[in-house]
Amino acid sequence: MPVYVKSAFFPHSPSACLKWKSRSKAVLTELKSFDADLMCIQELDEYDTFYKKNMENSGYSSIYIQRSGDKRDGCGIFYKPKSAELVQKEGIHYNDLVEKYVHSDHVHSAPPNNSSPEDTTAKPDNSKRGDPNDPCVRLKRDCVGLLAAFKLSDPCDHILIVANTHIYWDPEWIDVKLAQAKYLLSRVSQFEQLISNKFNCKPSVIITGDFNSTPGDKVYNYLLSANLESTDEAPIKLCSLYAANGGEPEFTNYTPGFTGTLDYIFLSNSSSIKPTSLLCLPRGDSADVQGGLPNFQHPSDHLPIGADFLVVSR
Repeated sequence: MPVYVKSAFFPHSPSACLKWKSRSKAVLTELKSFDADLMCIQELDEYDTFYKKNMENSGYSSIYIQRSGDKRDGCGIFYKPKSAELVQKEGIHYNDLVEKYVHSDHVHSAPPNNSSPEDTTAKPDNSKRGDPNDPCVRLKRDCVGLLAAFKLSDPCDHILIVANTHIYWDPEWIDVKLAQAKYLLSRVSQFEQLISNKFNCKPSVIITGDFNSTPGDKVYNYLLSANLESTDEAPIKLCSLYAANGGEPEFTNYTPGFTGTLDYIFLSNSSSIKPTSLLCLPRGDSADVQGGLPNFQHPSDHLPIGADFLVVSR
C-alpha cells in the first residue's frame, strides 16, 4: 500500500512500478482478475478513497478495520453479495492485550528471540514507542484483525466464518506475535460459538492473513497445536491449506532482504468446505520474481494465495 511503498524502502524495484497512480491500477487489475467470491487483504490503505468504490463497481461489498493509533492501513474483506451474505462481523484490536496484561499474570516480557524475519527495511523504530522491556509497551503494536460470518449462496445456506489479520512483524518480538496469535484464536473460537448458537449450525472456519511467521516457528506451530495435543494447545483445530495440499509455498514474500513464506490460509478441521484447486505461486527461479518484489508483474512485495472450494453438505 502507498504508505509503505516508497523507493527508499524498495531500492531494488523499478521506481516507475512503485508510483501509486500506476501501482494502484495494477493492484486493482490483479484483484479483479481472481474473480473471487471472497478476498482478504492486509496493509490496506486508501480504502475509503480508492478500494471501496472501485471494488463496488466490480460487484463487491466490503468491511474494513483500520489499525489503531495514527496508522493509515488496516485489514479488509471483500465479498460478492450474490455469493455470500454478511450476517455478523467483529473487529479485533490486539492493543486489547495491554488491558488483559494489566489484569493478568499470563503475559510476560521476553528477551529478543530470533525467528525467521520479514525484511524490516520499511518498518518503524520500536525505540520510539517507549521502554521495550515494559510488557504494556511491547503489546501495544496497533495491529488488527476482522471476523465475519457469511451465509453462502448454496443449497444448504452454509455458514462460513472468515478471519483476516496482520500479525506484528518484528522477529525479535516473538512473545508479542505469539500473544497476538493466541488472542486471535480465542476470539475466533468465541465467535464460532456465537454463530453456532445464533444460527443453530456448525460453521466452517477460514483464517487468513500475513502472520509474519515462517513454517515451523513458534507462531506457526501454535496455530496448528490443537492437532498435536501439545501443552500449549490452541482452542480450535486447524490445518494449513497449502501444507495439507502439497506443501507451503517456497515463498510469499520476496525481497533481497528476506525471502520466505509469511502468509497462510488455515481451515478448521471439521470444515464443510473442501479445496478443489489452489492458486499456484512462482518459484525462486521464475523470471517474473527475479530481483525481488514489487515489480511490473507483481505490484506487491507479497504474493497472493488462494483456492477454489466446494461446499459439502453434511
